[in-house]
Amino acid sequence: MPADESDEARFSSADIGALAHLYRGEMYRSKIWRTRLDMTTNWAVVTSGIALSVTFSSREASPLPIVLVSLLLGVFLVFEGRRYRFFDIWRTRVRVFENHFYGPILRGQGINVDNGWNEVIANDYESLNFHISLLEAMGRRLRRNYSWIFAIQAISYGGKLAIHPVPLASLDELWARAAVGPIDGRYVLLAGALWYLSLIALALGTLRGQKAVGRAQSLEHRNGDRMRKLAR
Repeated sequence: MPADESDEARFSSADIGALAHLYRGEMYRSKIWRTRLDMTTNWAVVTSGIALSVTFSSREASPLPIVLVSLLLGVFLVFEGRRYRFFDIWRTRVRVFENHFYGPILRGQGINVDNGWNEVIANDYESLNFHISLLEAMGRRLRRNYSWIFAIQAISYGGKLAIHPVPLASLDELWARAAVGPIDGRYVLLAGALWYLSLIALALGTLRGQKAVGRAQSLEHRNGDRMRKLAR
């Protein structure tokens, strides 16, 4: 018996209808979590805009709001990383359905389960686990969204120190403008440099990391790896 006929026999019309409804449900959950991701990014953009407006409202305004909001963006990045881990679950399932269920049907090949995509999804339902780590999720959001926000903040902070209240004339003036209360400006700038270096390290360090984490069982880790490969 041909492979496609054998595969068709495994799924009745009712089964195919149930899979279609399942796909719609996964698509809906993916959409909900995508909206939550966008909401967190909107918070980051709005707070950054407020900080820039306050900082550049006058020549005498302090650059401190940019520093504080930069730390707040780090908190938003953690929140968004956590949300992305949930979004990745539903997004990956949707991609598996599109690539291995609907794709062959649209090409006239029928339903093919030779690569075990149905078993991978079934295992994922039986033992739900995150497909990526929190650091990897944060790295993805940093590379795709937050890197631009942090870059704008860094440039704005440097520009504020350089031009307000008058154009910068010496390093002593730079240390004085960067000072925060009793903290010397050199230490403030050093802390800022370390902060941005840590962000760069996070973005680059997670660039190729594809580790599935969740529960401790290695079987679930392998299932997460297979799920991501099928979703590509």
